[in-house]
Amino acid sequence: MERQESRIQSQGQTETGRNRMEAVSAAVERQEKRLVWMSDQIFDRPELAFEEQFASALLEDYLEGCGFTVERGLGSLPTAFRATYSRGTGKPGIGLLCEYDALPDGHACGHQLQGPSVAGAAVAVKELCKAENYTLVVYGTPAEEGKGGKVLMMEEGFLKDMETALMMHGGPATQTDIRSMAKISATVTYDGRSAHAALKPESGRSALDALLLAFQGIEFMREHVREDTRMHYTVVNAGGPCNVVPDKAVGEFGIRSYDSDYLDELVGRFEQIIKGAAMMTGTQARIRYGQRIEGKIPAIRLNDLLMEKAELIGVPNRKAPRRKTGSTDFANVMHQIPGACIRVAFVPEGTSSHSQDYIDAGKSARAHEAVLYGAKILAAAALDLIEQPGVLAQVKEDFKKNQGKCEQ
Repeated sequence: MERQESRIQSQGQTETGRNRMEAVSAAVERQEKRLVWMSDQIFDRPELAFEEQFASALLEDYLEGCGFTVERGLGSLPTAFRATYSRGTGKPGIGLLCEYDALPDGHACGHQLQGPSVAGAAVAVKELCKAENYTLVVYGTPAEEGKGGKVLMMEEGFLKDMETALMMHGGPATQTDIRSMAKISATVTYDGRSAHAALKPESGRSALDALLLAFQGIEFMREHVREDTRMHYTVVNAGGPCNVVPDKAVGEFGIRSYDSDYLDELVGRFEQIIKGAAMMTGTQARIRYGQRIEGKIPAIRLNDLLMEKAELIGVPNRKAPRRKTGSTDFANVMHQIPGACIRVAFVPEGTSSHSQDYIDAGKSARAHEAVLYGAKILAAAALDLIEQPGVLAQVKEDFKKNQGKCEQ
């Protein structure tokens, strides 16, 4: 009898979930023409990091017209925005984040899909949510492509008013991510002493020699680091012609690891190599670090919630979570707040991001479907987080267990 009652209860919950998803789908599909139009408009007007004036205004206008309170421009970032809708006490606070910057060749990473998808999800939640207390906040986050817009926004106090953060991204498969690479870049300048290479080379202190020794030190270091470590370097300034001992040389270095703590160790060893090369050549070394991107702290329960909704909708080409990814500024958010990104299939399996294939598919039927699928998944997940306190509690508990370490 108990088993039968449990089965009946489970079937009832499943049916309720399906009915809820039908309502979500209908709320998103009522916006279909506008969402698809916005995606195509952003695609046709690609804007580089910090220059996304058209895309941000398009999304701001839509959300404002749908009843959200919109702040246009945040801190030092004029193309960032915050759109909110609140009821009652305003808790819990559920966040939806979107990117809209392009690469130099256009939208080769599919960012034109994100803003319309997130906006569609937010409007659907506002329409359907019956909870008396909650805040839904949509953040427009510029300059993801190599500029770390979210890092800058967090440094200026934004993105910290959310209890969870959700995103969508187009891709070759429908899946979530478990980890991403922490990274940091460094510009190294060696200062030496110039001399004529033919007449008095012994009086020089070659800055270029120091830089080459630093490169060689990185090569020797490679076999003594974890397999998931990535180290890169290039010459920025070699110091002059070959018949002059250069008094200055500049190199650019990049270091990555899936473990943020291990990245700290790598940076310490990197600094020893740089200083050692200076000692061997009698030069002086200066290190200037760039922006640091952390590795993701996974929110597995939140990932599962997104994939549960994707399965319920029947989104095509669902796959297991990605365990190997590049770097993203969303990871810095995920170091403080449980977050997850649903990737929605719209390009063929195996397609590389930042490629012409993404551009070729940018206004395809599958791209338009991805906008709608992403909106439905995010809206359904956000409704659960708002209306079912137990779900949000599970997400927070899961995140707390993983906080302070990245998965190895």
